[in-house]
Amino acid sequence: MPLLWYTRAMAMGEITERLSRQAAGLTFGPPVAYVYNPLEYAQAGWDAYVTAFGNGPREVLLVGMNPGPFGMAQTGVPFGDVPSVRDWMGLRADIGKPREEHLRRPVEGFACQRREVSGQRLWGWAAKRFGTALRFFERFFVTNYCPLCFLEASGRNRTPDKLPALERTRLFKICDGALAAQADHFHPKYVIGIGAFAETRIRSALDGRDVRIGRILHPSPASPAANRGWDTAVEAALEEMGVHF
Repeated sequence: MPLLWYTRAMAMGEITERLSRQAAGLTFGPPVAYVYNPLEYAQAGWDAYVTAFGNGPREVLLVGMNPGPFGMAQTGVPFGDVPSVRDWMGLRADIGKPREEHLRRPVEGFACQRREVSGQRLWGWAAKRFGTALRFFERFFVTNYCPLCFLEASGRNRTPDKLPALERTRLFKICDGALAAQADHFHPKYVIGIGAFAETRIRSALDGRDVRIGRILHPSPASPAANRGWDTAVEAALEEMGVHF
């Protein structure tokens, strides 16, 4: 059962503050060597995103896994490819630094020159389908299940599903509670995982709720299926679930 901190509707700022504080209190052992919490050092980016697009009910809540080192870790925005956030969403923010920073994975904020391919695909599809960010966010909101980015000593990204069992249990309890609180905030008809991991966690966090749960293909370039036409696959999956365009 998730943490009992979502018994009433909470503002996104309150959800964020509590999630960030609880996640910051966790510890992780090897092979994790660095943990970035964008809700702390990139809070200005997240706050700009939520202020612009995170108020009011949404038909669809899309849920990713966790921040990537060239996406949300840089901008504070889920799947936060810099040009997508800056030019399409029209957002900018002063981004700080994590408590400890890997030399090969520096946080450069909106000055980061490396593209985040998953974000390019997700927000690029949204731009093609809806035109403006405002039109997309009238129906959708995108969040991440886990707020933390995990890096190994080599700089390699490590995803939450690869953490040891005890670390996963502690982390997922916090994240389940936060996701349930966001569902209370947005009152979505659909909560859809971006990838299999996110769908699994949604089903755990929202068990028993009157909401339709599903999954779309993750846009990662590591996925051969995503590289063969992600836009087409995602639209087909959404249509099958009942999300029509």
